[in-house]
Amino acid sequence: MNGASSSLRAAFSHCVQQVRNYDYHHYLCLLELPPKMRKAAFALRAFNVETSRARDVASDPRIGLMRLVWWQEAIDKIYANKLIEHPIAQALASVVSENKINKGWLRRSVQARINDANREVTDIPENVDELEKYAEDTVSTLLYMTLQAGGIKSTAADHAASHIGKASGLLLLLKSLPYHASRNQHFSYIPAKVAAKHGLLVEEGGRKEIRLDSREGLCDAVFEMASVANVHLVKARELGGAVPNEARPVLLESVPAQALLDSLRQVHFDVFDPRLARGVLGVPPLWYQLKLKWYSWRGKY
Repeated sequence: MNGASSSLRAAFSHCVQQVRNYDYHHYLCLLELPPKMRKAAFALRAFNVETSRARDVASDPRIGLMRLVWWQEAIDKIYANKLIEHPIAQALASVVSENKINKGWLRRSVQARINDANREVTDIPENVDELEKYAEDTVSTLLYMTLQAGGIKSTAADHAASHIGKASGLLLLLKSLPYHASRNQHFSYIPAKVAAKHGLLVEEGGRKEIRLDSREGLCDAVFEMASVANVHLVKARELGGAVPNEARPVLLESVPAQALLDSLRQVHFDVFDPRLARGVLGVPPLWYQLKLKWYSWRGKY
């Protein structure tokens, strides 16, 4: 029994380290959660780190896809009470058992990433709605599950979580555009309608491709998408009066989304500006932490 307990403690410790190493701005958010919710939140966020990085850490895209399929199968095993020799899966299994986490949300999150991995480089989303759906499935679901782990049942909190997840997902996709361009992914996270509007879409032989012939056009496209994210943050905060106090620490994830939006404004929505890579989401680390503490202390998000 002691051995199993020790193994589980090591698994949760691994989760915390993974989130700290690869998702630092959210790591700081999770530290603001009540201790009883923190363990589940770190396991869920570590699971997200694993699935979001599956393709990036693989030398071959097919291996990255295999990792995602493995996680889809691991979720089935977790809910079948089968043992999995993987620290994050073990921590996730414990959280699922203790909190009755909705299996559909976990599967939806992985399936969205599998669908994205299967997408051809030239298969450009038609409009922002498609990216909002992707953000909902991969980011909002994490907030839903964290609320569930905290025993919080609130329609207002769920709606706010949906908006915050969509805002966060869209903004992080924008921030990652230079990285995807360096991997020859041709900015496939700019929707065709937005790209066409700002002179970035080229059609050759029936195939669509986004090109960076105009930095001004790119900044305008990023501004348009960031504006959609901003609307989601505004809507989430408009729900604040109806959100129960115990849900607000979970929704602090609006703070990193707002920080990134503010940083994009500072660089005039030029995602290639090196200032975006400094500090925490382009914000000095101390200032980011103080802002997070201020929102937490005031019970705001």
